[in-house]
Amino acid sequence: MLVDSHSHLNEFSKLELDGILIRAQLAGVGAIVLAGTTLGSSEECISLAKSHPMLLAGVGIHPMDVTGPIDDTIYGQLRDKANSSPRVVAISETGLDFDKGAPDLSTQYQAFREQIRLAIELHLPVIFHSREIPGHPDLHDEVLKVLRQEQGWRVGGAMHYFQGNARDAGVCIELGMCISLAKPLLRQTQLQEIAASLPMESIVLETDTYPQPFKAKRENWTEPKDVRQVAKKLAELKGITLEEVEEITTANFLAMCLQAGAPGRPEVLGGVLPHGFPKS
Repeated sequence: MLVDSHSHLNEFSKLELDGILIRAQLAGVGAIVLAGTTLGSSEECISLAKSHPMLLAGVGIHPMDVTGPIDDTIYGQLRDKANSSPRVVAISETGLDFDKGAPDLSTQYQAFREQIRLAIELHLPVIFHSREIPGHPDLHDEVLKVLRQEQGWRVGGAMHYFQGNARDAGVCIELGMCISLAKPLLRQTQLQEIAASLPMESIVLETDTYPQPFKAKRENWTEPKDVRQVAKKLAELKGITLEEVEEITTANFLAMCLQAGAPGRPEVLGGVLPHGFPKS
């Protein structure tokens, strides 16, 4: 059983959702985490997670969607949403984005710090975004520095859609964070080399699924079912079986969610992934 630890299924038409979930189940996916990017989309993710037994939710404000500081009112709204259901298993998606056109960096930093503090308050892991600009891979250091300063290691989490270098991966793991691998693993030689050297207990998988109308054929859009492709590639790189990758990465996801200690999550996660749930 596989877990897609990061997706944006809430952005799809509701008419498509059942088909997407059926294809995911046929590919052996047992759970999918929906990542919130705004207050409104976080609410959508929670609502969908309550309606579909294989869905879980994250609550957060994406760095590209930051419109101002997270003040007491917004912080309280995020906290209330996260507390509204035990199906919320992470603060996601937050982080920093240095790309052209990104919001003011000082505001991004403030929003990221506040969301890490919220994660610690609520005992939820942080699934975080880090996008550098070409020629400046060192900017990933900024994200990791904030996590260290705000003691993100107290709740753990994952570096979403990882495309950093070996040093970034090492620092991330030292901070108690997982490396979240997605479809770039299928095509990037450097990432394949890094993945081959990573400890298996530090890896989770994802697709970052969102609507892709820029692709000519609908069947080529990334969906949660494609996490199986990522798992197969990782098995090949590691020289182990697909079944071992499924078992280990699912256990890693569960450990990531449970180590933070949020109340009610063991029961929810045990219900979603009964076959992958750690035995006491």
